[in-house]
Parts: sequence; structure tokens; C-alpha cells
Amino acid sequence: MLTLNNLKSPKGAHKNIKRIGRGQGSGQGTQAGKGHKGQKARAGGGVRTGFEGGAMPLYMRLPKRGFSNAPFKTIYAEVNLGQIEAKFDGEEVTRESLVAKGLLKGISKRLPIKILGNGELTKALTFVNINKFSKSAEEAVSKAGGKIENK
Repeated sequence: MLTLNNLKSPKGAHKNIKRIGRGQGSGQGTQAGKGHKGQKARAGGGVRTGFEGGAMPLYMRLPKRGFSNAPFKTIYAEVNLGQIEAKFDGEEVTRESLVAKGLLKGISKRLPIKILGNGELTKALTFVNINKFSKSAEEAVSKAGGKIENK
């Protein structure tokens, strides 16, 4: 029977830490794994990323041009029609129902939703408050007799 007095970690669960700079017997004495002298051997030593010993760093020498929209782009949680076909039977498709059926997980629960046209849709479903549809998805919904509502 397992009790507090005979509790033990499994073999290999605990590994002794490397005690650096604790004398010659430790195997990490004298220079403590830092080599001989130099800026990187000193306490608090080392240089930042991109530092080139006082010379103008490459990232500052290169010209910077243009504009990148990457920080402002909208990222959508994408759901395929095939996934919706498998999980829904005639009811409304909303953010809440997509989360409940497990099609939106994690951060996707909060992102705007886009429906993609991969897969077949045979059921007449009503899509409520879905942010975006691909053209093929929109056509497939209308072809199946479904509706797209944005309240």
C-alpha cells in the first residue's frame, strides 16, 4: 500500500543539478564552464543580439523601405463546410453552436469566423452572425437552401 512514509519518485524523475563554481571536485571549478577571461566570462557580461563589437550593426546598416501591414491584418477562425455538414442537423449555425460542437477551440473562440467552401453541404442551415464567407461557401449555402443572416 502506498503511504506517505514509502512515497518515492520514479527512477530517472530527479536529476542532480549542475553546481557551477563550487570547487575542483565538482568538475565545474576554476572557470565554471565560461572559458578564459573575455566579456562573456564576466559577471553580467555578454552583448545584446545583433551587437558587432561597437561597429554599426547589420540591421542598422540596411535600408528600411515600404510598409508592412502584418501587425494590422485580421486573422480569422476558419471552418469548412464539410465540418459543419458532419456536426449540424438543420439548426442555426452561430458562434456559440460552433463552440458547443467543438469546431472552435482555444483562441479561435474569440476570433472572427470565416466559412470556407471545402466539402459538400446538403442541409438547409441558417448562418447567424458569421463574419465572412468564401464565394464558394456562399454559393454552396444558397444552393442547399440555407440562409445567411447578419443581425
